[in-house]
Amino acid sequence: MPVNSLTSAKRPGQLAVSINKAINTQEIAVKEKHARNILLFKGAHTFWLAVNRLPLSSNAVLCWKFCHVFHKLLRDGHPNVIKDSIRHKADLNDMSRMWGHLSEGYGKLCSIYLKLLITKMEFHIKNPRFPGNLQMSNRQLDEAGENDVNNFFQLTVEMFDYLDCELNLFLGVFSSLDMSRSVSVTAAGQCRLAPLIQVILDSSHLYDYTVKLLFKLHSCLPADTLQGHRDRFQEQFKKLKSLFYRSSNLQYFKRLIQIPQLPENPPNFLRASALSEHISPVVVIPVESSSPESEHVVETEDLVDTDIPPLPSTVDRKFDDLFGTSAATDPFNFNSQNGMRKDEKDRLIEQLTAELQALKEELESFRLESGRLCQALRGRVNELEAELAEQTHLKQQALGESEFLRVELDDLRRVKEDTEKEQRSLSEIERKAQANEQRYTKLKEKYTELVQSHADLLRKNAEVTRQMTVARAAQDEVENVKKEMQDRLKAAQDATSQQLQALQAELMSSRSELETLKSTVTSSQQSNEQLGTQLSALESEKAGLMETVSQKEAELASLGVELERVQSSLTNERESGVKAAEALQNQLNEKESREQSLESELVSLRWAALRAALEEAGRIVQDCLNQLEDPAHISCTSSADYLVSRCQVALDCVERLQSARVDVSGLVRAVTQFAHLVGDVIVQGSATSHMVPVEQADALADNVKACGAEALALLCQLKEQKSMGTADCSRLRAALDTVMALGELRPRGLELQQGELGDLVEQEMAATSAAVESAAARIEEMLNKSRAVDTGIKMEVNERILASCTDLMQAIKVLVLSSKDLQRDIVESGKGAASMKEFYAKNSRWTEGLISASKAVGWGATMLVDAADQVVQGTGKFEELMVCSHEIAASTAQLVAASKVKADKDSPNLSRLRQASKGVTQATAGVVASTKSGKSQIEDTETMDFSAMTLTQIKRQEMDAQVLVLELETRLQKERERLGELRKKHYELAGSGWDT
Repeated sequence: MPVNSLTSAKRPGQLAVSINKAINTQEIAVKEKHARNILLFKGAHTFWLAVNRLPLSSNAVLCWKFCHVFHKLLRDGHPNVIKDSIRHKADLNDMSRMWGHLSEGYGKLCSIYLKLLITKMEFHIKNPRFPGNLQMSNRQLDEAGENDVNNFFQLTVEMFDYLDCELNLFLGVFSSLDMSRSVSVTAAGQCRLAPLIQVILDSSHLYDYTVKLLFKLHSCLPADTLQGHRDRFQEQFKKLKSLFYRSSNLQYFKRLIQIPQLPENPPNFLRASALSEHISPVVVIPVESSSPESEHVVETEDLVDTDIPPLPSTVDRKFDDLFGTSAATDPFNFNSQNGMRKDEKDRLIEQLTAELQALKEELESFRLESGRLCQALRGRVNELEAELAEQTHLKQQALGESEFLRVELDDLRRVKEDTEKEQRSLSEIERKAQANEQRYTKLKEKYTELVQSHADLLRKNAEVTRQMTVARAAQDEVENVKKEMQDRLKAAQDATSQQLQALQAELMSSRSELETLKSTVTSSQQSNEQLGTQLSALESEKAGLMETVSQKEAELASLGVELERVQSSLTNERESGVKAAEALQNQLNEKESREQSLESELVSLRWAALRAALEEAGRIVQDCLNQLEDPAHISCTSSADYLVSRCQVALDCVERLQSARVDVSGLVRAVTQFAHLVGDVIVQGSATSHMVPVEQADALADNVKACGAEALALLCQLKEQKSMGTADCSRLRAALDTVMALGELRPRGLELQQGELGDLVEQEMAATSAAVESAAARIEEMLNKSRAVDTGIKMEVNERILASCTDLMQAIKVLVLSSKDLQRDIVESGKGAASMKEFYAKNSRWTEGLISASKAVGWGATMLVDAADQVVQGTGKFEELMVCSHEIAASTAQLVAASKVKADKDSPNLSRLRQASKGVTQATAGVVASTKSGKSQIEDTETMDFSAMTLTQIKRQEMDAQVLVLELETRLQKERERLGELRKKHYELAGSGWDT
């Protein structure tokens, strides 16, 4: 036979040997060499043939080591392993449920591990692009999702589920170990920790892919849609970071695997640039890492080589170089120096002295450096000692808490054991009762069978008695015939004596007749004997049957006694079982009552905490109101922008307070923050009122006080449990809105110092650029969504409108850049100003005009995008889009006028600004034209069909249309008047320096 055939024939046997050596009942870690032998085979058919013969359901350690080997086979084995193993999913599910009934030890761990393996196989079956070891490049990860956001969304959810199973096994192993002892150096501890190496490898890849997929999803979907993903990632990040840190401190893992450490904070998915800061965790397994069986101890003597002779000093080497080795070996031999001149000796002595001095200086510097290092090391030692003392203190606290928890755990275990014992006793009683029931049923069946056999024997006895009666009647008949023959013979003899002479002739006939009679008698005697024999046999059979009947009756009597005894024992056991069940029910009722009392106590404590928090919140708000009356508070001032920001935060807190009314604990947290924010609004509103004119100051102060009063009223409503559900926050919200509105209407010149105008111009121009950029990005996003959703005429109209809006945004962007360049030329020309800020401060009215114009441009771009979004979605009006376009044209004209008012007429930047202004005008006309065209195109599709209407209905519709025309004309006239008043007021406010 060829060598290859022999090798292939031996391989299944070698696999079985390796499996039996790797998966055994010894509580030690699986040896690496046995696991490597199992990985050499293609597929998993032979593996499962060998594993199915193992008693995995009866030995938890054996099942645990099987899970370890199977996990390693799924990760590092042939790709066919997953396909060959998925057919055993049902068996693994059943085994996981069976081991899940155990609450501690290897049983619980086996159940968790089997669920992880099933999840891993299902994940790879659903996503065949992922290999068993999960190692993929970024390009392969993109191909796995097929560039579809829905696929990436589903893949992220599946990876979350996969990582949850990994973390459950991690937590289960650590919770089953006593971490107060060095469990990682024991064989039992290593047996439980060894599979975590595979878990660490899987978890690092899953974490990396999850981060990359979440960044990809955030670039395609809104942030609110992915809030659940972010919350789930935050929870898994905390668990994985803690588990990696705990694993890296175990001695067992330090020599087998290098565990990465996750960053201090999770990635910020709301910031796209954070992806460049993400570092993929890399798990390093040393190539020559020692397995547990090949580990050796390094002796202390091997660490220091005492045979190395001390190195000669630098001076000795230089002396040997100059005078030779003979001088070093024989110091009294001066023959080699006799021929040297005195000047040469002096020169050498000076040279050596200089070198010695340099060496001394170097030695001194080394000594100073070593002293500095020693001082630093002493400081580090002191820090480590302090940290060690702190860790010792924390350890003592943890030991105390662990001891307390251990005592509670022992009590709970004792209660659990008592309950389990009672349950077992109750189940044993039920089992005995069931067995007695079955025994009673069998005895009853046996009794019925005996009664039936007894009836059969009685019938058989009656049959035998009848046969004996018939036999006796036949015997009596034979005796009667015999007597009759004898009588006849005697009569014949008498007749013969009397009629001897007369009957001699008949003698021969009589003799023949006599012979016949004798033969008849003989046959009768023989039949009689046969009947007697049969009779005796029947009598003996009858005696046996009677004896059998007596035995059956005795056995029946004994069975009746046994039945009575079993019934009495069954009755006693039922009574005891009922008593035990009643006792258990009583204990259960006591536990439920105790739980109800604890729950009611917890509710009362929560309400007490809530009332205390509400009282403290009321005191905070009242204190803030009292500060308004303090004369020292008059000197406090604040900014209107800051007041508006605090009002917005307070409104958000009111919303959270409204939604948290159903949860007492959440309400306590919300009330605390609510009191501080409302108090801050009160103080900042009063401080802002010191910076505005008297009329506005009075209005702002009154509204701030009203806000405080509404806050106190709301807190009083929340104190009562009955009125909590009906507490209304609308009045407080209205008061905050009023304060915020008053804060937004303020004169710019009263808040800003003259030196801040220059910074504000730059800020407003940057904000305008950012608003234009954001508007362009939103339009591009809307265009992509419209192409994906809409079809036909609607898609054509939307594309034309959004394209014209994009052209308008580009033109505005060019205009803003040209305006910046022109303003830079104006400031650089200076006209005597020393700096940019002084120039803006000197020309404050012109600066405020620039600020107002840039704000108007940014606001117009935002409104245009909102209007376009509503038109694309079908909820907006085309007229609103045209109005926004005209408003942008007016705003850009205002910006151009404000920019060129101080510019040189021959400035090239002014020419570019005018050209950019013409571009904005043309782009605005394009938006209006595309909007009108789209409106007419859509209205043409909505034909008016009056064919199904009667004359009366048409007349009615005509009258309604005339009424509507008159109403719209009246409304148009009123709106035109209102528009004129609004423009007049706007010009007044803009001319007086108010912020628009």
